[in-house]
Amino acid sequence: MTNGLSTGAGWNFDNSYARLPEFFYARQEPVPVRAPELIVLNEPLAASLGLNAEALRSGEGAAILAGNRVPDGAEPLAEAYAGHQFGYFTMLGDGRAILLGEQIAPGGRRFDIQLKGSGRTPYSRGGDGRAALGPMLREYIVSEAMHALGIPTTRSLAVTATGQSIQREKELPGAVLTRVAASHLRVGTFEYAARFGSVDDVRTLADYALERHGPGMAAGVDSAADAGAGTDSDGNRYRLLLRGVIRRQAALIAKWQLVGFVHGVMNTDNMTISGETIDYGPCAFMDAYDPATVFSSIDSQGRYAYGRQPQIGAWNLARLAESLLPLLGADPDRAAKQAEEELRAYGEQFRTHWLAGMRAKLGLFGEEESDEALAADLLELMRLNRADYTNTFRALTLDLMDAAGGMFATAAFTEWRKRWEERRGRQSESEEASRRLMRANNPAVIPRNHRVEEALEAAVERGDLGVMNRLLAALADPYAYSPGQDEYAALPESCDVPYRTYCGT
Repeated sequence: MTNGLSTGAGWNFDNSYARLPEFFYARQEPVPVRAPELIVLNEPLAASLGLNAEALRSGEGAAILAGNRVPDGAEPLAEAYAGHQFGYFTMLGDGRAILLGEQIAPGGRRFDIQLKGSGRTPYSRGGDGRAALGPMLREYIVSEAMHALGIPTTRSLAVTATGQSIQREKELPGAVLTRVAASHLRVGTFEYAARFGSVDDVRTLADYALERHGPGMAAGVDSAADAGAGTDSDGNRYRLLLRGVIRRQAALIAKWQLVGFVHGVMNTDNMTISGETIDYGPCAFMDAYDPATVFSSIDSQGRYAYGRQPQIGAWNLARLAESLLPLLGADPDRAAKQAEEELRAYGEQFRTHWLAGMRAKLGLFGEEESDEALAADLLELMRLNRADYTNTFRALTLDLMDAAGGMFATAAFTEWRKRWEERRGRQSESEEASRRLMRANNPAVIPRNHRVEEALEAAVERGDLGVMNRLLAALADPYAYSPGQDEYAALPESCDVPYRTYCGT
């Protein structure tokens, strides 16, 4: 492995995770590939990180993004973690990813720079440590769409082809994704420390998490909720850590539900402490509204169905609380009671975020007791009529109901619409203000599954990136309601075969 001089690229590493005890990781350099070729580069993200896009597009830049060179200041490692996968505990770790280090952006914020698909590590088990081009482009598209939707997420800096094939169900072109995250600390990282380490290891990890994601750094949450506090009312800073993660996840999962996003693999190793969405393997967005929607090919029991995501979030947070119990107090019973008190708050926090979001989607200001029933009744009408989730709210926003037909032509919807209009009539804000609120909270476009597949097929099978670039342009401002987005709001042709996604490992 040759160290990359990375002259002018703007790499500015300070690697706090590498200063933790080596119990938490394994030193590991990326495995070089045959012929690195940059496929797509996120230039706005690069600029925000203080990176020079021109340098990243050079031969040396592509070599770094593929793992053939290590930039100055990087300390490559694979992180150790465990987790509950479909309810069963297992030892995991970065089996096909390398954390290059932590980039300090111009504003002083710290971001993990990770190469996904960069070769085998000590945690690979039987895997080859590689990734295919299609799934890496898919993560690029969907993670950037999530960012544009205003949902906390890891992001994609680049996808680099390797010039090598990998074997899955068939031979596929290989690629490396450069992922950017507030950190890669997971619920599963704490499970690993609690199961395989000591109480001191759990404390070391918790202290690190508080330092990195403490007051004022909560993704997706009003940071004022945590501001000015280093401990809870009982003097326990680790209870504050649990409380903060619960708040962030309640807010995050509410945002998923509000846009019809199905994560697909909500294992505890895919739940971040920072409150960012991570792992875009078997994810997808709903077309027809149905709480039982599942896209993942391996979720045969519907454990991670759209309608179960809030409950799974609570289940995962309980696993975090179990890992933190020794830090919550010397008395096990009292520690368990404190954890239960924090966990009980999750349900109401989720409901508060979700209901506020639904009020905004319906153009409602203020709060009335009947608002939740109004939203729930609309969703039930959508379920019974198999109405498209995104386009239903798009039609409400643009007042296209009379011409839309389908559910909108039913007597049940007419009755619901009357209640909705009466509710809006009771608020002092203008009709125009209500419409503005709806436009700001109901996306005109989402990454429709058929559009994503169309882009991936063109890129992977024909080397045509134009389809993907046009899709990315339409998704870049999903609340714009621009004429160019209209074609991307169109539904796919009906198909008797359910849409299925795969994890890509």
